[in-house]
Amino acid sequence: MFDPYFVAIAVVAVLLVGLSKAGLLGSLGVVGVPLLTLIMPARDAAGMMLPVLLAMDAIAVYAYRKEFSWHNLKILLPGAAVGTLIGWALWSFVSDAMVLLFVGIITLLFILDAILPLRKKLEGLPPSRPWGWFWGGFAGFTSFVSHTGGPPFQIYVLPQRLPPAIFAGTSAIFFAAVNSAKLIPYFFLGQLNVHNLTLSAALIPVGIAGVLIGIYLVRRISMVLFYRIAYWLVFLLAIKLIWDGVRGVFGI
Repeated sequence: MFDPYFVAIAVVAVLLVGLSKAGLLGSLGVVGVPLLTLIMPARDAAGMMLPVLLAMDAIAVYAYRKEFSWHNLKILLPGAAVGTLIGWALWSFVSDAMVLLFVGIITLLFILDAILPLRKKLEGLPPSRPWGWFWGGFAGFTSFVSHTGGPPFQIYVLPQRLPPAIFAGTSAIFFAAVNSAKLIPYFFLGQLNVHNLTLSAALIPVGIAGVLIGIYLVRRISMVLFYRIAYWLVFLLAIKLIWDGVRGVFGI
């Protein structure tokens, strides 16, 4: 049956991710899966989003195919591969409530990362291999669990102050590779079932529209007020997810 609430949440979540892929909302696309957990189990949300993300990645990679930092990718991708394997290995040992709790914590850390001065203190540091392996691995793991690899990636890359197009291109190629690597594990874990793929097919046009709208709007609107409201809403969402996760894990 048609559920207006389900459709509205799903469309908003995918649009936010699409706008983020275009560079309009920074890392705010990290709330895609947390939003979807309001209407479906966290694991189903992750599985449904993967094909949508790959479709958006294809557009972003094509748009920035000549503008990226190969040096950063060489450092980040090996760590991301290890993080992906760790996420796959641990997937069978965690419950849906634990995944929900983890998503909530990552979402809250995203908000804290946006307001704390960590990035400013790191500005100007050269990209080191150990640091890149760590944050690349963290990004790979969180991306595998809940498609929330944006904050770890940005903690490592943003302090370098790359030109905007180079940053966007590096991000596009990094997450296209990470998301592609998740296809086989997600298949064997049952995340790419008929129900999830049907939802994905319906939402892919929404995601593509979000990317195209973001590309059009990125230099045309002021986002100051939007960010203030959005970050407060994301903060409240993170608290709700953590509370729901704690209730499920500890049987409260």
